[in-house]
Order: sequence, then C-alpha cells, then structure tokens
Amino acid sequence: MVDTLGLLLVVVVHAASLSDTEGAVDVGARLRGRFPRLRRVWADQGYKRTMVEGFRHQLQLVVEVVSRPSGQGFVVQPKRWVVERTFGWLNRSRQLSKEYDLYCETSEQWVYLASIQVMMRRLARRQKVVVHRRINC
Repeated sequence: MVDTLGLLLVVVVHAASLSDTEGAVDVGARLRGRFPRLRRVWADQGYKRTMVEGFRHQLQLVVEVVSRPSGQGFVVQPKRWVVERTFGWLNRSRQLSKEYDLYCETSEQWVYLASIQVMMRRLARRQKVVVHRRINC
C-alpha cells in the first residue's frame, strides 16, 4: 500500500500459493492503528471482493474500486499509475530485482530498505549542499 505520492506505507510479502486478494487481508491487519488520518483507499478491481467490505467494517475506511474505462486499447487507469510507478522505483534496487530470499519477512525488509533509499534520494536532491572554501592569506 502506498500513499498518493507513491511512498510506501505497508508491504506484505507472502508465498506464491496465496492469492493477492487473500493477502489483502494481511495488509488490512497491518494498517490497523498505524495511520489514523487514513480515510480512503483506492483499490484495483481484483481486490473488490475482499477489500471493500473488510476494510469498511474492520478499519472504517472507504474503499473506492478503480475500474477500467470502457473502450479498447491501452488506457492509463486513474490512481493505479501511482502504484505502478512505485514498483518502477523499487525495481531499481538490485536486491529486489535479482536476489530472492527464503523468508517472506526478509523480503519485506528489503522492500522497506529500497523505499527508504528512494525517499533519501528525493531529500538529497532537494537540499543544496554549500561548500565553504577556506582561503589562506
């Protein structure tokens, strides 16, 4: 789960035998009590069945399902590109793209570290480094 800027809020890594919709239940459990200002969640159409009712009852969150616009061809789905862009940022991490860990918890920690790296790069770009030269007379 990411915020509107695409920064990571919660990540859940699970075995491939568990579907993403079943994994959404774990995301909800990790959200509980952590983000009190969170009121609305946008979800992909695939999560409609599990997230809408579960998040509404358990977390008191409004879940809006982003559906595909009618028509043919590729169309950028509103709100969905935020998550896809975050995946692109995280895929720059060699550890995430080339290495695979035995434990899901270890993989989750690598995702958090890659997210921290993304945020640190943003902060470093915004701050101008001023170098003072010492002049000897």
